[in-house]
This record gives sequence, C-alpha cells and structure tokens, in this order.
Amino acid sequence: MWSNPPIQGSRIVNEVFKDVSLYNSWTEEMSGMANRIIDMRKQLFDKLVELKNPRDWSHITRQKGMFCYSGLSPAQVEAMKEQFSVYLISSGRISMAGVTSANVAHLATAMDAVTR
Repeated sequence: MWSNPPIQGSRIVNEVFKDVSLYNSWTEEMSGMANRIIDMRKQLFDKLVELKNPRDWSHITRQKGMFCYSGLSPAQVEAMKEQFSVYLISSGRISMAGVTSANVAHLATAMDAVTR
C-alpha cells in the first residue's frame, strides 16, 4: 500500500510564494510569531531570576524554536502538574507557543517551587 501527501498544501504554498503581497504578509506573520516566542522565553527567564531561583536557566533564552527543554525531571514535572496544574510532557519539554504574558509568571513560580 502506498500513500501520497495531499497536494493542497503545496498548492497553498505556491499561491503564497508567487504573490508578493501574500508572501510579505506571510513573512510578517512568521516574524511576529517567532518574536513572541523569543519574548516569552525572555519573560520566563527574567521571572525565574526575579524569584532568585538558584539554577542556571540561561538555556531558556539560548534555545531556539517553539519548544523549551527545561531540564526538569519527571518527578518535578509531576509535581508541577499536581501542585500547580501546569502540564508538560515528562521529559520537561515546554511548548513555548502556549506560554503567554498572562501565564508566564505562574509557570515560573511552579518551576521555581519544584526545583528548590
């Protein structure tokens, strides 16, 4: 049995890339999303520093992309879930796309509490 990817995605990309206005809009939106994630990383790092957490959290701002490898253990992740209702996978990977200015302080507080 063979499977082929749907052609619709490539057709959409073709339409966006051949129209200068659509392409410029797309790049602006991509830049906005990337900058928001960078800002959330900085806010999370700054809050952990403000809380005077003894760990070195500089990897949060050094990493790139929409996921942050926090360095939290499975036990610490479980404690965040149980004590703070913060959910992430047991490897400690955080989806930075889900971090907002409204919840970043709560995330930092949970991370601080479980790493002391």
